[in-house]
Amino acid sequence: MTLKERINDDMKAAMRAGETGKRDAIRLLLAAIKQKEVDERVLLDDAAIVAVIEKMLKQRRDSITQYEAAGRKDLADVEKFEAELITAYMPAGLSAEELAAAVVSAVAEVGAAGPGDMGKVMAILKPKLAGRADMTEVSKLVKARLAGG
Repeated sequence: MTLKERINDDMKAAMRAGETGKRDAIRLLLAAIKQKEVDERVLLDDAAIVAVIEKMLKQRRDSITQYEAAGRKDLADVEKFEAELITAYMPAGLSAEELAAAVVSAVAEVGAAGPGDMGKVMAILKPKLAGRADMTEVSKLVKARLAGG
């Protein structure tokens, strides 16, 4: 079963169960996927759908931060619910050890010597870790590794 089929099945189940919050959050996800498919005139595979989900999660995190800063707990709670639900469709994350090993491997593969090689290392890591790790954290690990840490 593809990721898109799983999302569609979950929406149907939420509709049957009368879970309006879950249904609406899944509809937002399906709408984002459909928009990407229409814009690019392609059917998205699981990897492309994970990229859409990552983008939506980043938007949710930004919104939560802004709502909490403005004192709008009600809106922040809605965003947290949606983020939690959408996260369930992400592939399993990597442990800290696996992440560190991937960074060491990429640095060795590129032969990176210093901070100037960070772009080369990230170019190798991004496709390997997409959807399985927060790229901001990966960037921090690479920077520390290249700085001699």
